[in-house]
Parts: sequence; structure tokens; C-alpha cells
Amino acid sequence: MNTTKIEWTDRVWNPSKGCSKISEGCKYCYAESFAKRLQAMGMEDYKDGFKFKILPHRLNEPLKIKKPQKFFVNSMSDLFHDDMPDEYLNQIFDVINQTPQHTYQILTKRAENMFEYFQNHIVPENVWLGVTVENSKYLYRVNILRKINATIKFVSFEPLIGSVGKIDLTNIDWAIVGGESGNRARLIKQEWVNEIYLQCKKQNVPFFFKQWGTWGADGIKRNKKANGKLFKNKEWHEYPVVRI
Repeated sequence: MNTTKIEWTDRVWNPSKGCSKISEGCKYCYAESFAKRLQAMGMEDYKDGFKFKILPHRLNEPLKIKKPQKFFVNSMSDLFHDDMPDEYLNQIFDVINQTPQHTYQILTKRAENMFEYFQNHIVPENVWLGVTVENSKYLYRVNILRKINATIKFVSFEPLIGSVGKIDLTNIDWAIVGGESGNRARLIKQEWVNEIYLQCKKQNVPFFFKQWGTWGADGIKRNKKANGKLFKNKEWHEYPVVRI
């Protein structure tokens, strides 16, 4: 369990690792590339690369931290992967329930699996549930998310690789937008970001712009640090308001 450079959280917690590609946003997965590096370094958890595997020795890590933190759960996997055993998922949520001082941010591309699980389980109050939408083809994930009763529901439009068109953000509490990074990163267009921004403003949804990534606002490919994270000449780090 480590601190992280991901701007919208404090720490990452990976009680499992590995995943499999299910949609266009997965094509150049950052976690897969990172897992291969860890494998090459000889890290035991990643000796089989990016193959899905539960990591029970990491299960109780949040219990060791008393100071309230935001945890991004499974930055190196998907909590609702098809191969995730329900029994182990229950153990993960047991830890979450034992640490009410922390906030757990769970992001998935497998909205159907998440919905199915919470048909028979209550979402803990300290859990934020999110889905990834990389272009308009995957907006259906938002509709599935909307059906789940959670304290905070959010959408990550990252990597944004196409227009998402018209978005119904009813009962959605937060939107994160970001471009892809890496040598093979796909283009992000300023107009795609702007259409999400405008709809967030119209529907009163907090807007968080994470980064341009490898492609800048001007459509030029360069180092992601050089492209920065300014949109409309400012940083957008809005957060949802937790309803008590």
C-alpha cells in the first residue's frame, strides 16, 4: 500500500492485481505496463505479470493506518473482475467496514458485475463507486451505476479517446477527465473535454481535470508534464460534497 501521484486520491490499495482487456480504453493500459516492469524487477506479487490474482497478504493494509485517507482501490486491477471470488470480495468490504475513517474510491469498467454484487450487499457509507467511460459507446455504464445506492457515484472519462456526446448526469456526484499518456497514447481533443465540462456545469456536477497526457490541448504530441493540466487557463480540482 503506497502513496500515489494520482491527483484525486491519497493512497492506492491493491488487494488483487492484474486484469484483462474488455473495451477500447484498455488497449494501452498503464497498469499492465507497470506490472511488466515490476515483473522484470523480480517482485513476487507480479511474477506472473498482469494475470489476475488475489493478494490476501495485502488485505489488511488499511487497518494499519489510523489517519483518515482516501484509498483508490485496485489501481492495478479491477475489483469487479470476472475472476474475483465473491468470498474474497466480501473480505475486502469487511476491511472497508472496519475502517470508517477512510474513504474508498472504487473504479470499474465492469459496471454489470458491480451492480450484480450490490443487489445482495449494502454499499458502505465510506465507499465511492465509479465507472470508466472512454467514449460514447460506454455511456451505458453510467446508467448502470446510477441504479446503485452509494454515498458518492462518479465517472472517470479517462483515457478520453472520443466524444461522449450528451450525458445524463442525474444522481452522479463527480466527473474526472483525463487524456492518455505513453508513447502509443491516442489523441484527446479539447472539444471533447469542453463538452463534458459544459454538461457538468449545467448539471451541477463537480469537474476534475486530471491531465492532457501525451497530446496537448493544441493537438501536439509531447511529454505529458509539458502538456500540463490546465483547462481554460486554470486547474480544475473540484470534489464532490459528501451528503451526511
